[in-house]
Amino acid sequence: MTDFGFTDDQLALAATVRDVLREHCPPAALRTGRRPAWDRLAGLGFFGLLLPAEDDGLGLTLTDILPALEETGRACLPGPVVETAVAAPFLVPGTPKLASGVVSVSVLLPGQTYAPDADLADLLVVARADGPRLVARESVRLVPKPGADPCRPLFAVAFDDSEPLDVRVAPALRRATVATAAQLIGVARELLAVSVTYAKARTQFGAAIGSFQAVKHRLADVAVAVEFAAPLVWRAALAVDGSAAAAGRADSAVDGSAVTAGRAALTVDGPAVTAGRAASVGGPARTVERDVSAAKAAAGEAAVLAARAALQVHGAIGYTEELDLRFWLARAWSLSAAYGTTAVHRERLRTAISGGDLRRYP
Repeated sequence: MTDFGFTDDQLALAATVRDVLREHCPPAALRTGRRPAWDRLAGLGFFGLLLPAEDDGLGLTLTDILPALEETGRACLPGPVVETAVAAPFLVPGTPKLASGVVSVSVLLPGQTYAPDADLADLLVVARADGPRLVARESVRLVPKPGADPCRPLFAVAFDDSEPLDVRVAPALRRATVATAAQLIGVARELLAVSVTYAKARTQFGAAIGSFQAVKHRLADVAVAVEFAAPLVWRAALAVDGSAAAAGRADSAVDGSAVTAGRAALTVDGPAVTAGRAASVGGPARTVERDVSAAKAAAGEAAVLAARAALQVHGAIGYTEELDLRFWLARAWSLSAAYGTTAVHRERLRTAISGGDLRRYP
């Protein structure tokens, strides 16, 4: 049996990120800035969490930072967070100033049509049939495209000059997909919390609407969906880390040693955050892909269900400009489609479970 319990260090990392985002990325900041709290997170070493020590990082695993990524979803943090902090360490390792957050990265990976937050990126990684290409900001031409999320704008990408990258795209794509699933869990938890609070305060027919059985059942359905989806995301992160460790990937292995204060440290009340204990879950690549798709599909469904329930609880005011709820609604819809829609991942999961023989699974 796999132990999904997070270590004290992993939870402390998440608590630090949560405190920073509460102070520097309040809902009001979503109306005025494209990258609120970015500098604060960079100062804590957030963008170097997955980078090895030789690149000024902390050498943690995806499992280690999963609770922190969930907090970025809970805060609806805008900007190319997953692309810079999770995908970039495996696509452009060794890039100067990546760990410090000075250099930001956007990606256009398989399954994507448009690049998110590409206008904020200093570097863009584009996956092509002949291999991934690295494009500098001055060489790219961007065309804005309509999207559900005003805080996560999408862009069509064109360029003339680029450099080939001698890296595999699949490891970065898996990690970005799981990281996005973790953000979706955070979005869903926040939507549920806001909906419950509103249901307790809003009255109808002389009673709080939260006392109505129909409302209780709808919110309970969301809570169940989130609690079922979260362990799938944890499992996927463990599977990805375990697969990398089994393959001898030094940049993903957990060495169990403490992160010293001399590194670009992310500290919590003084002591340095350690890498902690992350279970190694190996297995063939198909099993890892299955776990990744299960996580993304379940997290996307939970977030969309939470968004639908939030709209129904709040009524028409839920999608108005005045209410901050709209940011989380848009984020649930946009992230559920990022790095593969729920339908795409459900199909991949179905194929993985059936072994490609779908005659028994109509």
